[in-house]
Amino acid sequence: MKLSELAEKTHAVIENGSPDAEINAAAGLDLAGDGEVTFLANPKYTPQVENTKAAAIFLSEGVTINRSDIAVLRAKDAYLAYTRALRLFHPADDIRPGVHASAVIDPFANVDENVEIGANSVVGRNCTIESGVKLFPNVTVYDGAVVREGSVLHSGVVVRENCEVGRNCIVHNNSTIGSDGFGYAKDEEKRWLKIPQVGRVVLEDDVEIGANTAIDKASVGETRIKRGAKIDNLVQIGHSCTVDEDALICSQTGLAGSSVIGKRVILAGQVGIAGHLKVGDDAVITAKSATSHDIEPGKVISGIPGFDNREWLRSTAAYRRLGDIARAVREMEKKIAAASAKTDDEK
Repeated sequence: MKLSELAEKTHAVIENGSPDAEINAAAGLDLAGDGEVTFLANPKYTPQVENTKAAAIFLSEGVTINRSDIAVLRAKDAYLAYTRALRLFHPADDIRPGVHASAVIDPFANVDENVEIGANSVVGRNCTIESGVKLFPNVTVYDGAVVREGSVLHSGVVVRENCEVGRNCIVHNNSTIGSDGFGYAKDEEKRWLKIPQVGRVVLEDDVEIGANTAIDKASVGETRIKRGAKIDNLVQIGHSCTVDEDALICSQTGLAGSSVIGKRVILAGQVGIAGHLKVGDDAVITAKSATSHDIEPGKVISGIPGFDNREWLRSTAAYRRLGDIARAVREMEKKIAAASAKTDDEK
């Protein structure tokens, strides 16, 4: 497409370069070549601009480069503009309506004609599969489950009984929506008695779930992942949790039962959330941190147990110096002891 069209569709402004220049792809600074657009968002990569072969570059406001031979597309957020360009050059494939001969569709399932169901997939009794849905091979949808319009379930995904996947969701390989919650009661002989898990999981619209993630259904009621939330690979969401709109949960994070995660919260990799806690809107919990108490909206939390990120940074800086501090204290103790002995001698 022409540079002018690319600028319009990515909400950018041409600052340098011909509007009629042809752009046919988007790539990183070190990979982009003739006819391709790239971006600079992190100052760390500024030196790569000198060697990039890209024809055009997205730059955020206030960022400058020393190249006059590259077309400049000025955007409020260069990374966002580049993302939009990638989506333009790599649109999602249209579905090819049809059901593979080896798929098993229960006669009492309600399956729209405009769906694509791959080999060996199974759709159970009283399921609803709406228009535009794509089930890759080996997807299993249990009885009574609903997959709404435009959603994509990749190979190995399981949607358990009575669970719901909203519109335009993406669930990646081998994830389970609605696995049993981890609930047991101890009987008179101190043996574990399984608590029936009869609730469900609801994914609202525009949710994306990574590979090998498990979202447990509630014993009663529901576990709900709200609109636009993004959950990475290898994440555990416990029973009766609520993840609010546009939250971002990174790989290997675990949420114990009945956790409430607020809007736009970011949980970085390997974060642990204890049960029945609330993480307020716009809070951030940094990687490998864990909390056993509620988190206020907007806070940045680090460490185990988690506390304010700025205090944590100061504490970790001091921790690295503990050896030096201990040595200094010992030397000070020796000097005090020597001074005290000298005073005693003088007496």
